[in-house]
Amino acid sequence: MSSRSPNKLARIGLAGAALLALGACDREERDTSRQPKPETISLASSDPRAKEYENSSFHISQGQRYYSWMNCSGCHALAGGGGMGPPLSDDEWRYGGRMEDIVQTILKGRPNGMPAFEGRITEQQAWQLAAFVRSLSAQPRQDVLPGRSDDISNAEPQTLEERRPQQSESNTTLPSAEKD
Repeated sequence: MSSRSPNKLARIGLAGAALLALGACDREERDTSRQPKPETISLASSDPRAKEYENSSFHISQGQRYYSWMNCSGCHALAGGGGMGPPLSDDEWRYGGRMEDIVQTILKGRPNGMPAFEGRITEQQAWQLAAFVRSLSAQPRQDVLPGRSDDISNAEPQTLEERRPQQSESNTTLPSAEKD
């Protein structure tokens, strides 16, 4: 007889059966060739006001002012690069990238962070702000000036010339303090 207990033999038998069962399992195979292709969504706006605003450098520059005044940069960064809020300088839009979609986002807000500005700005201001936001993503027509700041550049920064103190024409000397 062996010195092994029946309990220990049962455990060894269960472990062996588990290994056999695992060895018999096959990995799941998926056919990735039939994945649906991403849809391309047209950013052409159906609202006739869209062209008026997004093709006008005046409206884009007004939108840039509102972007600053409404503190949009607090969440989306100065150049729209994102931060706490999503970036506006790329071509990915969570709630649609057409002008009317952006206006709706500005006026009605979005869950989890985007406040509604309806009642705080006019509809025209919302359209101008949307035109600026679209210009950040480089999606307006090419003949419209972008709303990006001229300060954004990869060039070496300009430095101020070193200022030298000006010499005065009169030689004034301070009186010396005499001790008593």
